[in-house]
Amino acid sequence: MGDAGVRVALIQIECNDTESVDDRIDRVLGETERVLGEADLVVLPELWNTGAFDLASARHHAQPLDGDLVSRMAGIAQRHSAWLHGGSFTEQADDGHFFNTSVLFGPDGALEAVYRKIHVFGYGGEADLMSAGPELVVVNTPLGATGLATCYDLRFPEQFRELTRHGASAFLITSGWPSARIHAWDVLVRARAIEDQAWVIACNQVGLQRGVHLGGHSAVIDPIGDVVSRASTEETILSATVAPDAVEQWRGEFPALGDIVPF
Repeated sequence: MGDAGVRVALIQIECNDTESVDDRIDRVLGETERVLGEADLVVLPELWNTGAFDLASARHHAQPLDGDLVSRMAGIAQRHSAWLHGGSFTEQADDGHFFNTSVLFGPDGALEAVYRKIHVFGYGGEADLMSAGPELVVVNTPLGATGLATCYDLRFPEQFRELTRHGASAFLITSGWPSARIHAWDVLVRARAIEDQAWVIACNQVGLQRGVHLGGHSAVIDPIGDVVSRASTEETILSATVAPDAVEQWRGEFPALGDIVPF
């Protein structure tokens, strides 16, 4: 990391019904170890350990924030002195509620941010199993002030505009977006970048879960809305270099955010 920018790597994981949760955790964390040696920031998808559409498994394998999965990811970040967005997992809170919770670790292994998904997916049954998160999260990272979001949140521009009002110049999005609606994903990741003149780093997954095909197309979008890098529909590592200064430059050249009219 330096003047050349921030090296990001999105691990677009294949999550199939045929792989056990324990095997997938071991496989993905092993891959994360390898990739963290080559990047400043690594991002994982939503509910990658169980699969985004196997909600019964997601709840069955719920863990507290101080559970084994979080501990292992923290150790990986610390060993490689790099940032790790650990995607999301099902958190069982002390009060008994379940949340779709994403976690971000700093290079010392510290848990820098916890974001509980605000827009739970009613259409897919997520709202029947998990509670909505209570608050927005913006955290300082090498990307600058960074807003966190998860999958279905992407359909709600109000959340991203509010993150921008809280200072965000980049968005980290973890997702389990299906192939059937991948056309919407491709549009929305660019729209959020264009509207808020911010970097979008969005990690999806692929595979077949409970009859649902996941669509891939993980992407890095610049503040103008141009696609810097986009993945295919196969398991892959998507790498790109992000220039945080590009946000201030573009917002200065084209100050659209200053023209917002409140209603």
